[in-house]
Amino acid sequence: MNDVPPTEIVAARAAAFRQLHTGPGMLVMPNAWDAASARAFAAAGFPAIATTSGGVAQSLGYKDHEDAPAEEMLAAAGRIARAVAIPVTIDLEAGYGLAPAELMRRVVGLGAAGCNIEDSDHHGAGILVSADAQSERIAACRAAARALGVDLVLNARVDVFIHHAGTPEEQLAEGIRRAQLYREAGADCLYPIGLQDEAILAAFVQAAKIPVNINTRRNGNTPLARFATLGIRRVTYATSLFRDLYGVLDGFAAGIKDGLPPEGVRVRSA
Repeated sequence: MNDVPPTEIVAARAAAFRQLHTGPGMLVMPNAWDAASARAFAAAGFPAIATTSGGVAQSLGYKDHEDAPAEEMLAAAGRIARAVAIPVTIDLEAGYGLAPAELMRRVVGLGAAGCNIEDSDHHGAGILVSADAQSERIAACRAAARALGVDLVLNARVDVFIHHAGTPEEQLAEGIRRAQLYREAGADCLYPIGLQDEAILAAFVQAAKIPVNINTRRNGNTPLARFATLGIRRVTYATSLFRDLYGVLDGFAAGIKDGLPPEGVRVRSA
């Protein structure tokens, strides 16, 4: 699967991906960082996969949070999307400084079914982009994707909780305010990354009124069944699978360096 699919196929994948958010169970997606990991996750039977910007960036030799050039990040995301026949949603970080129309043109051109966009301010003076500015950006992305004939699933990341600004109550109030604005702007899903308190998470889910995405590792490895009782509709893993695999590789390399045969290293790593 090396060719970019035509627009009608991308649109069909986006529609199928959207439907996965409305099923009876949660949508659980591992995060791929290259074509090989994407193929492994697809072969395991997952109905869709996400990319991890942190894993992609590190595999390319960069740090997370838009340290890598947009061209390299998007090219890598395209290789992931082309490697599998299932829907792929791309982590766009904060958009790499690209205008919404150009950003969506590239995302659709890569064959993606959806994308994440976050409200952290990686290059400006502030910690977060203003809620109004981010809402306008989401609305512009929504309009641009539809103009291209693809109703992408837009996952709006709400970064209030990872910056720990204010009391938990103040963070919740600001998180809900942003969630409501992003929903009204056209977001299909909300991602309150770093929100771990179950009572606050439940309040956020109730206020969201659209599917909520959670990163399971940032929530203390909470069992998936528990997320379901809290009303979570979508679960992803961010960079955790990438880190786990390379943790095994570190042990494998150390074992070989110590003179162990590969078979012995595998037993020790397991």
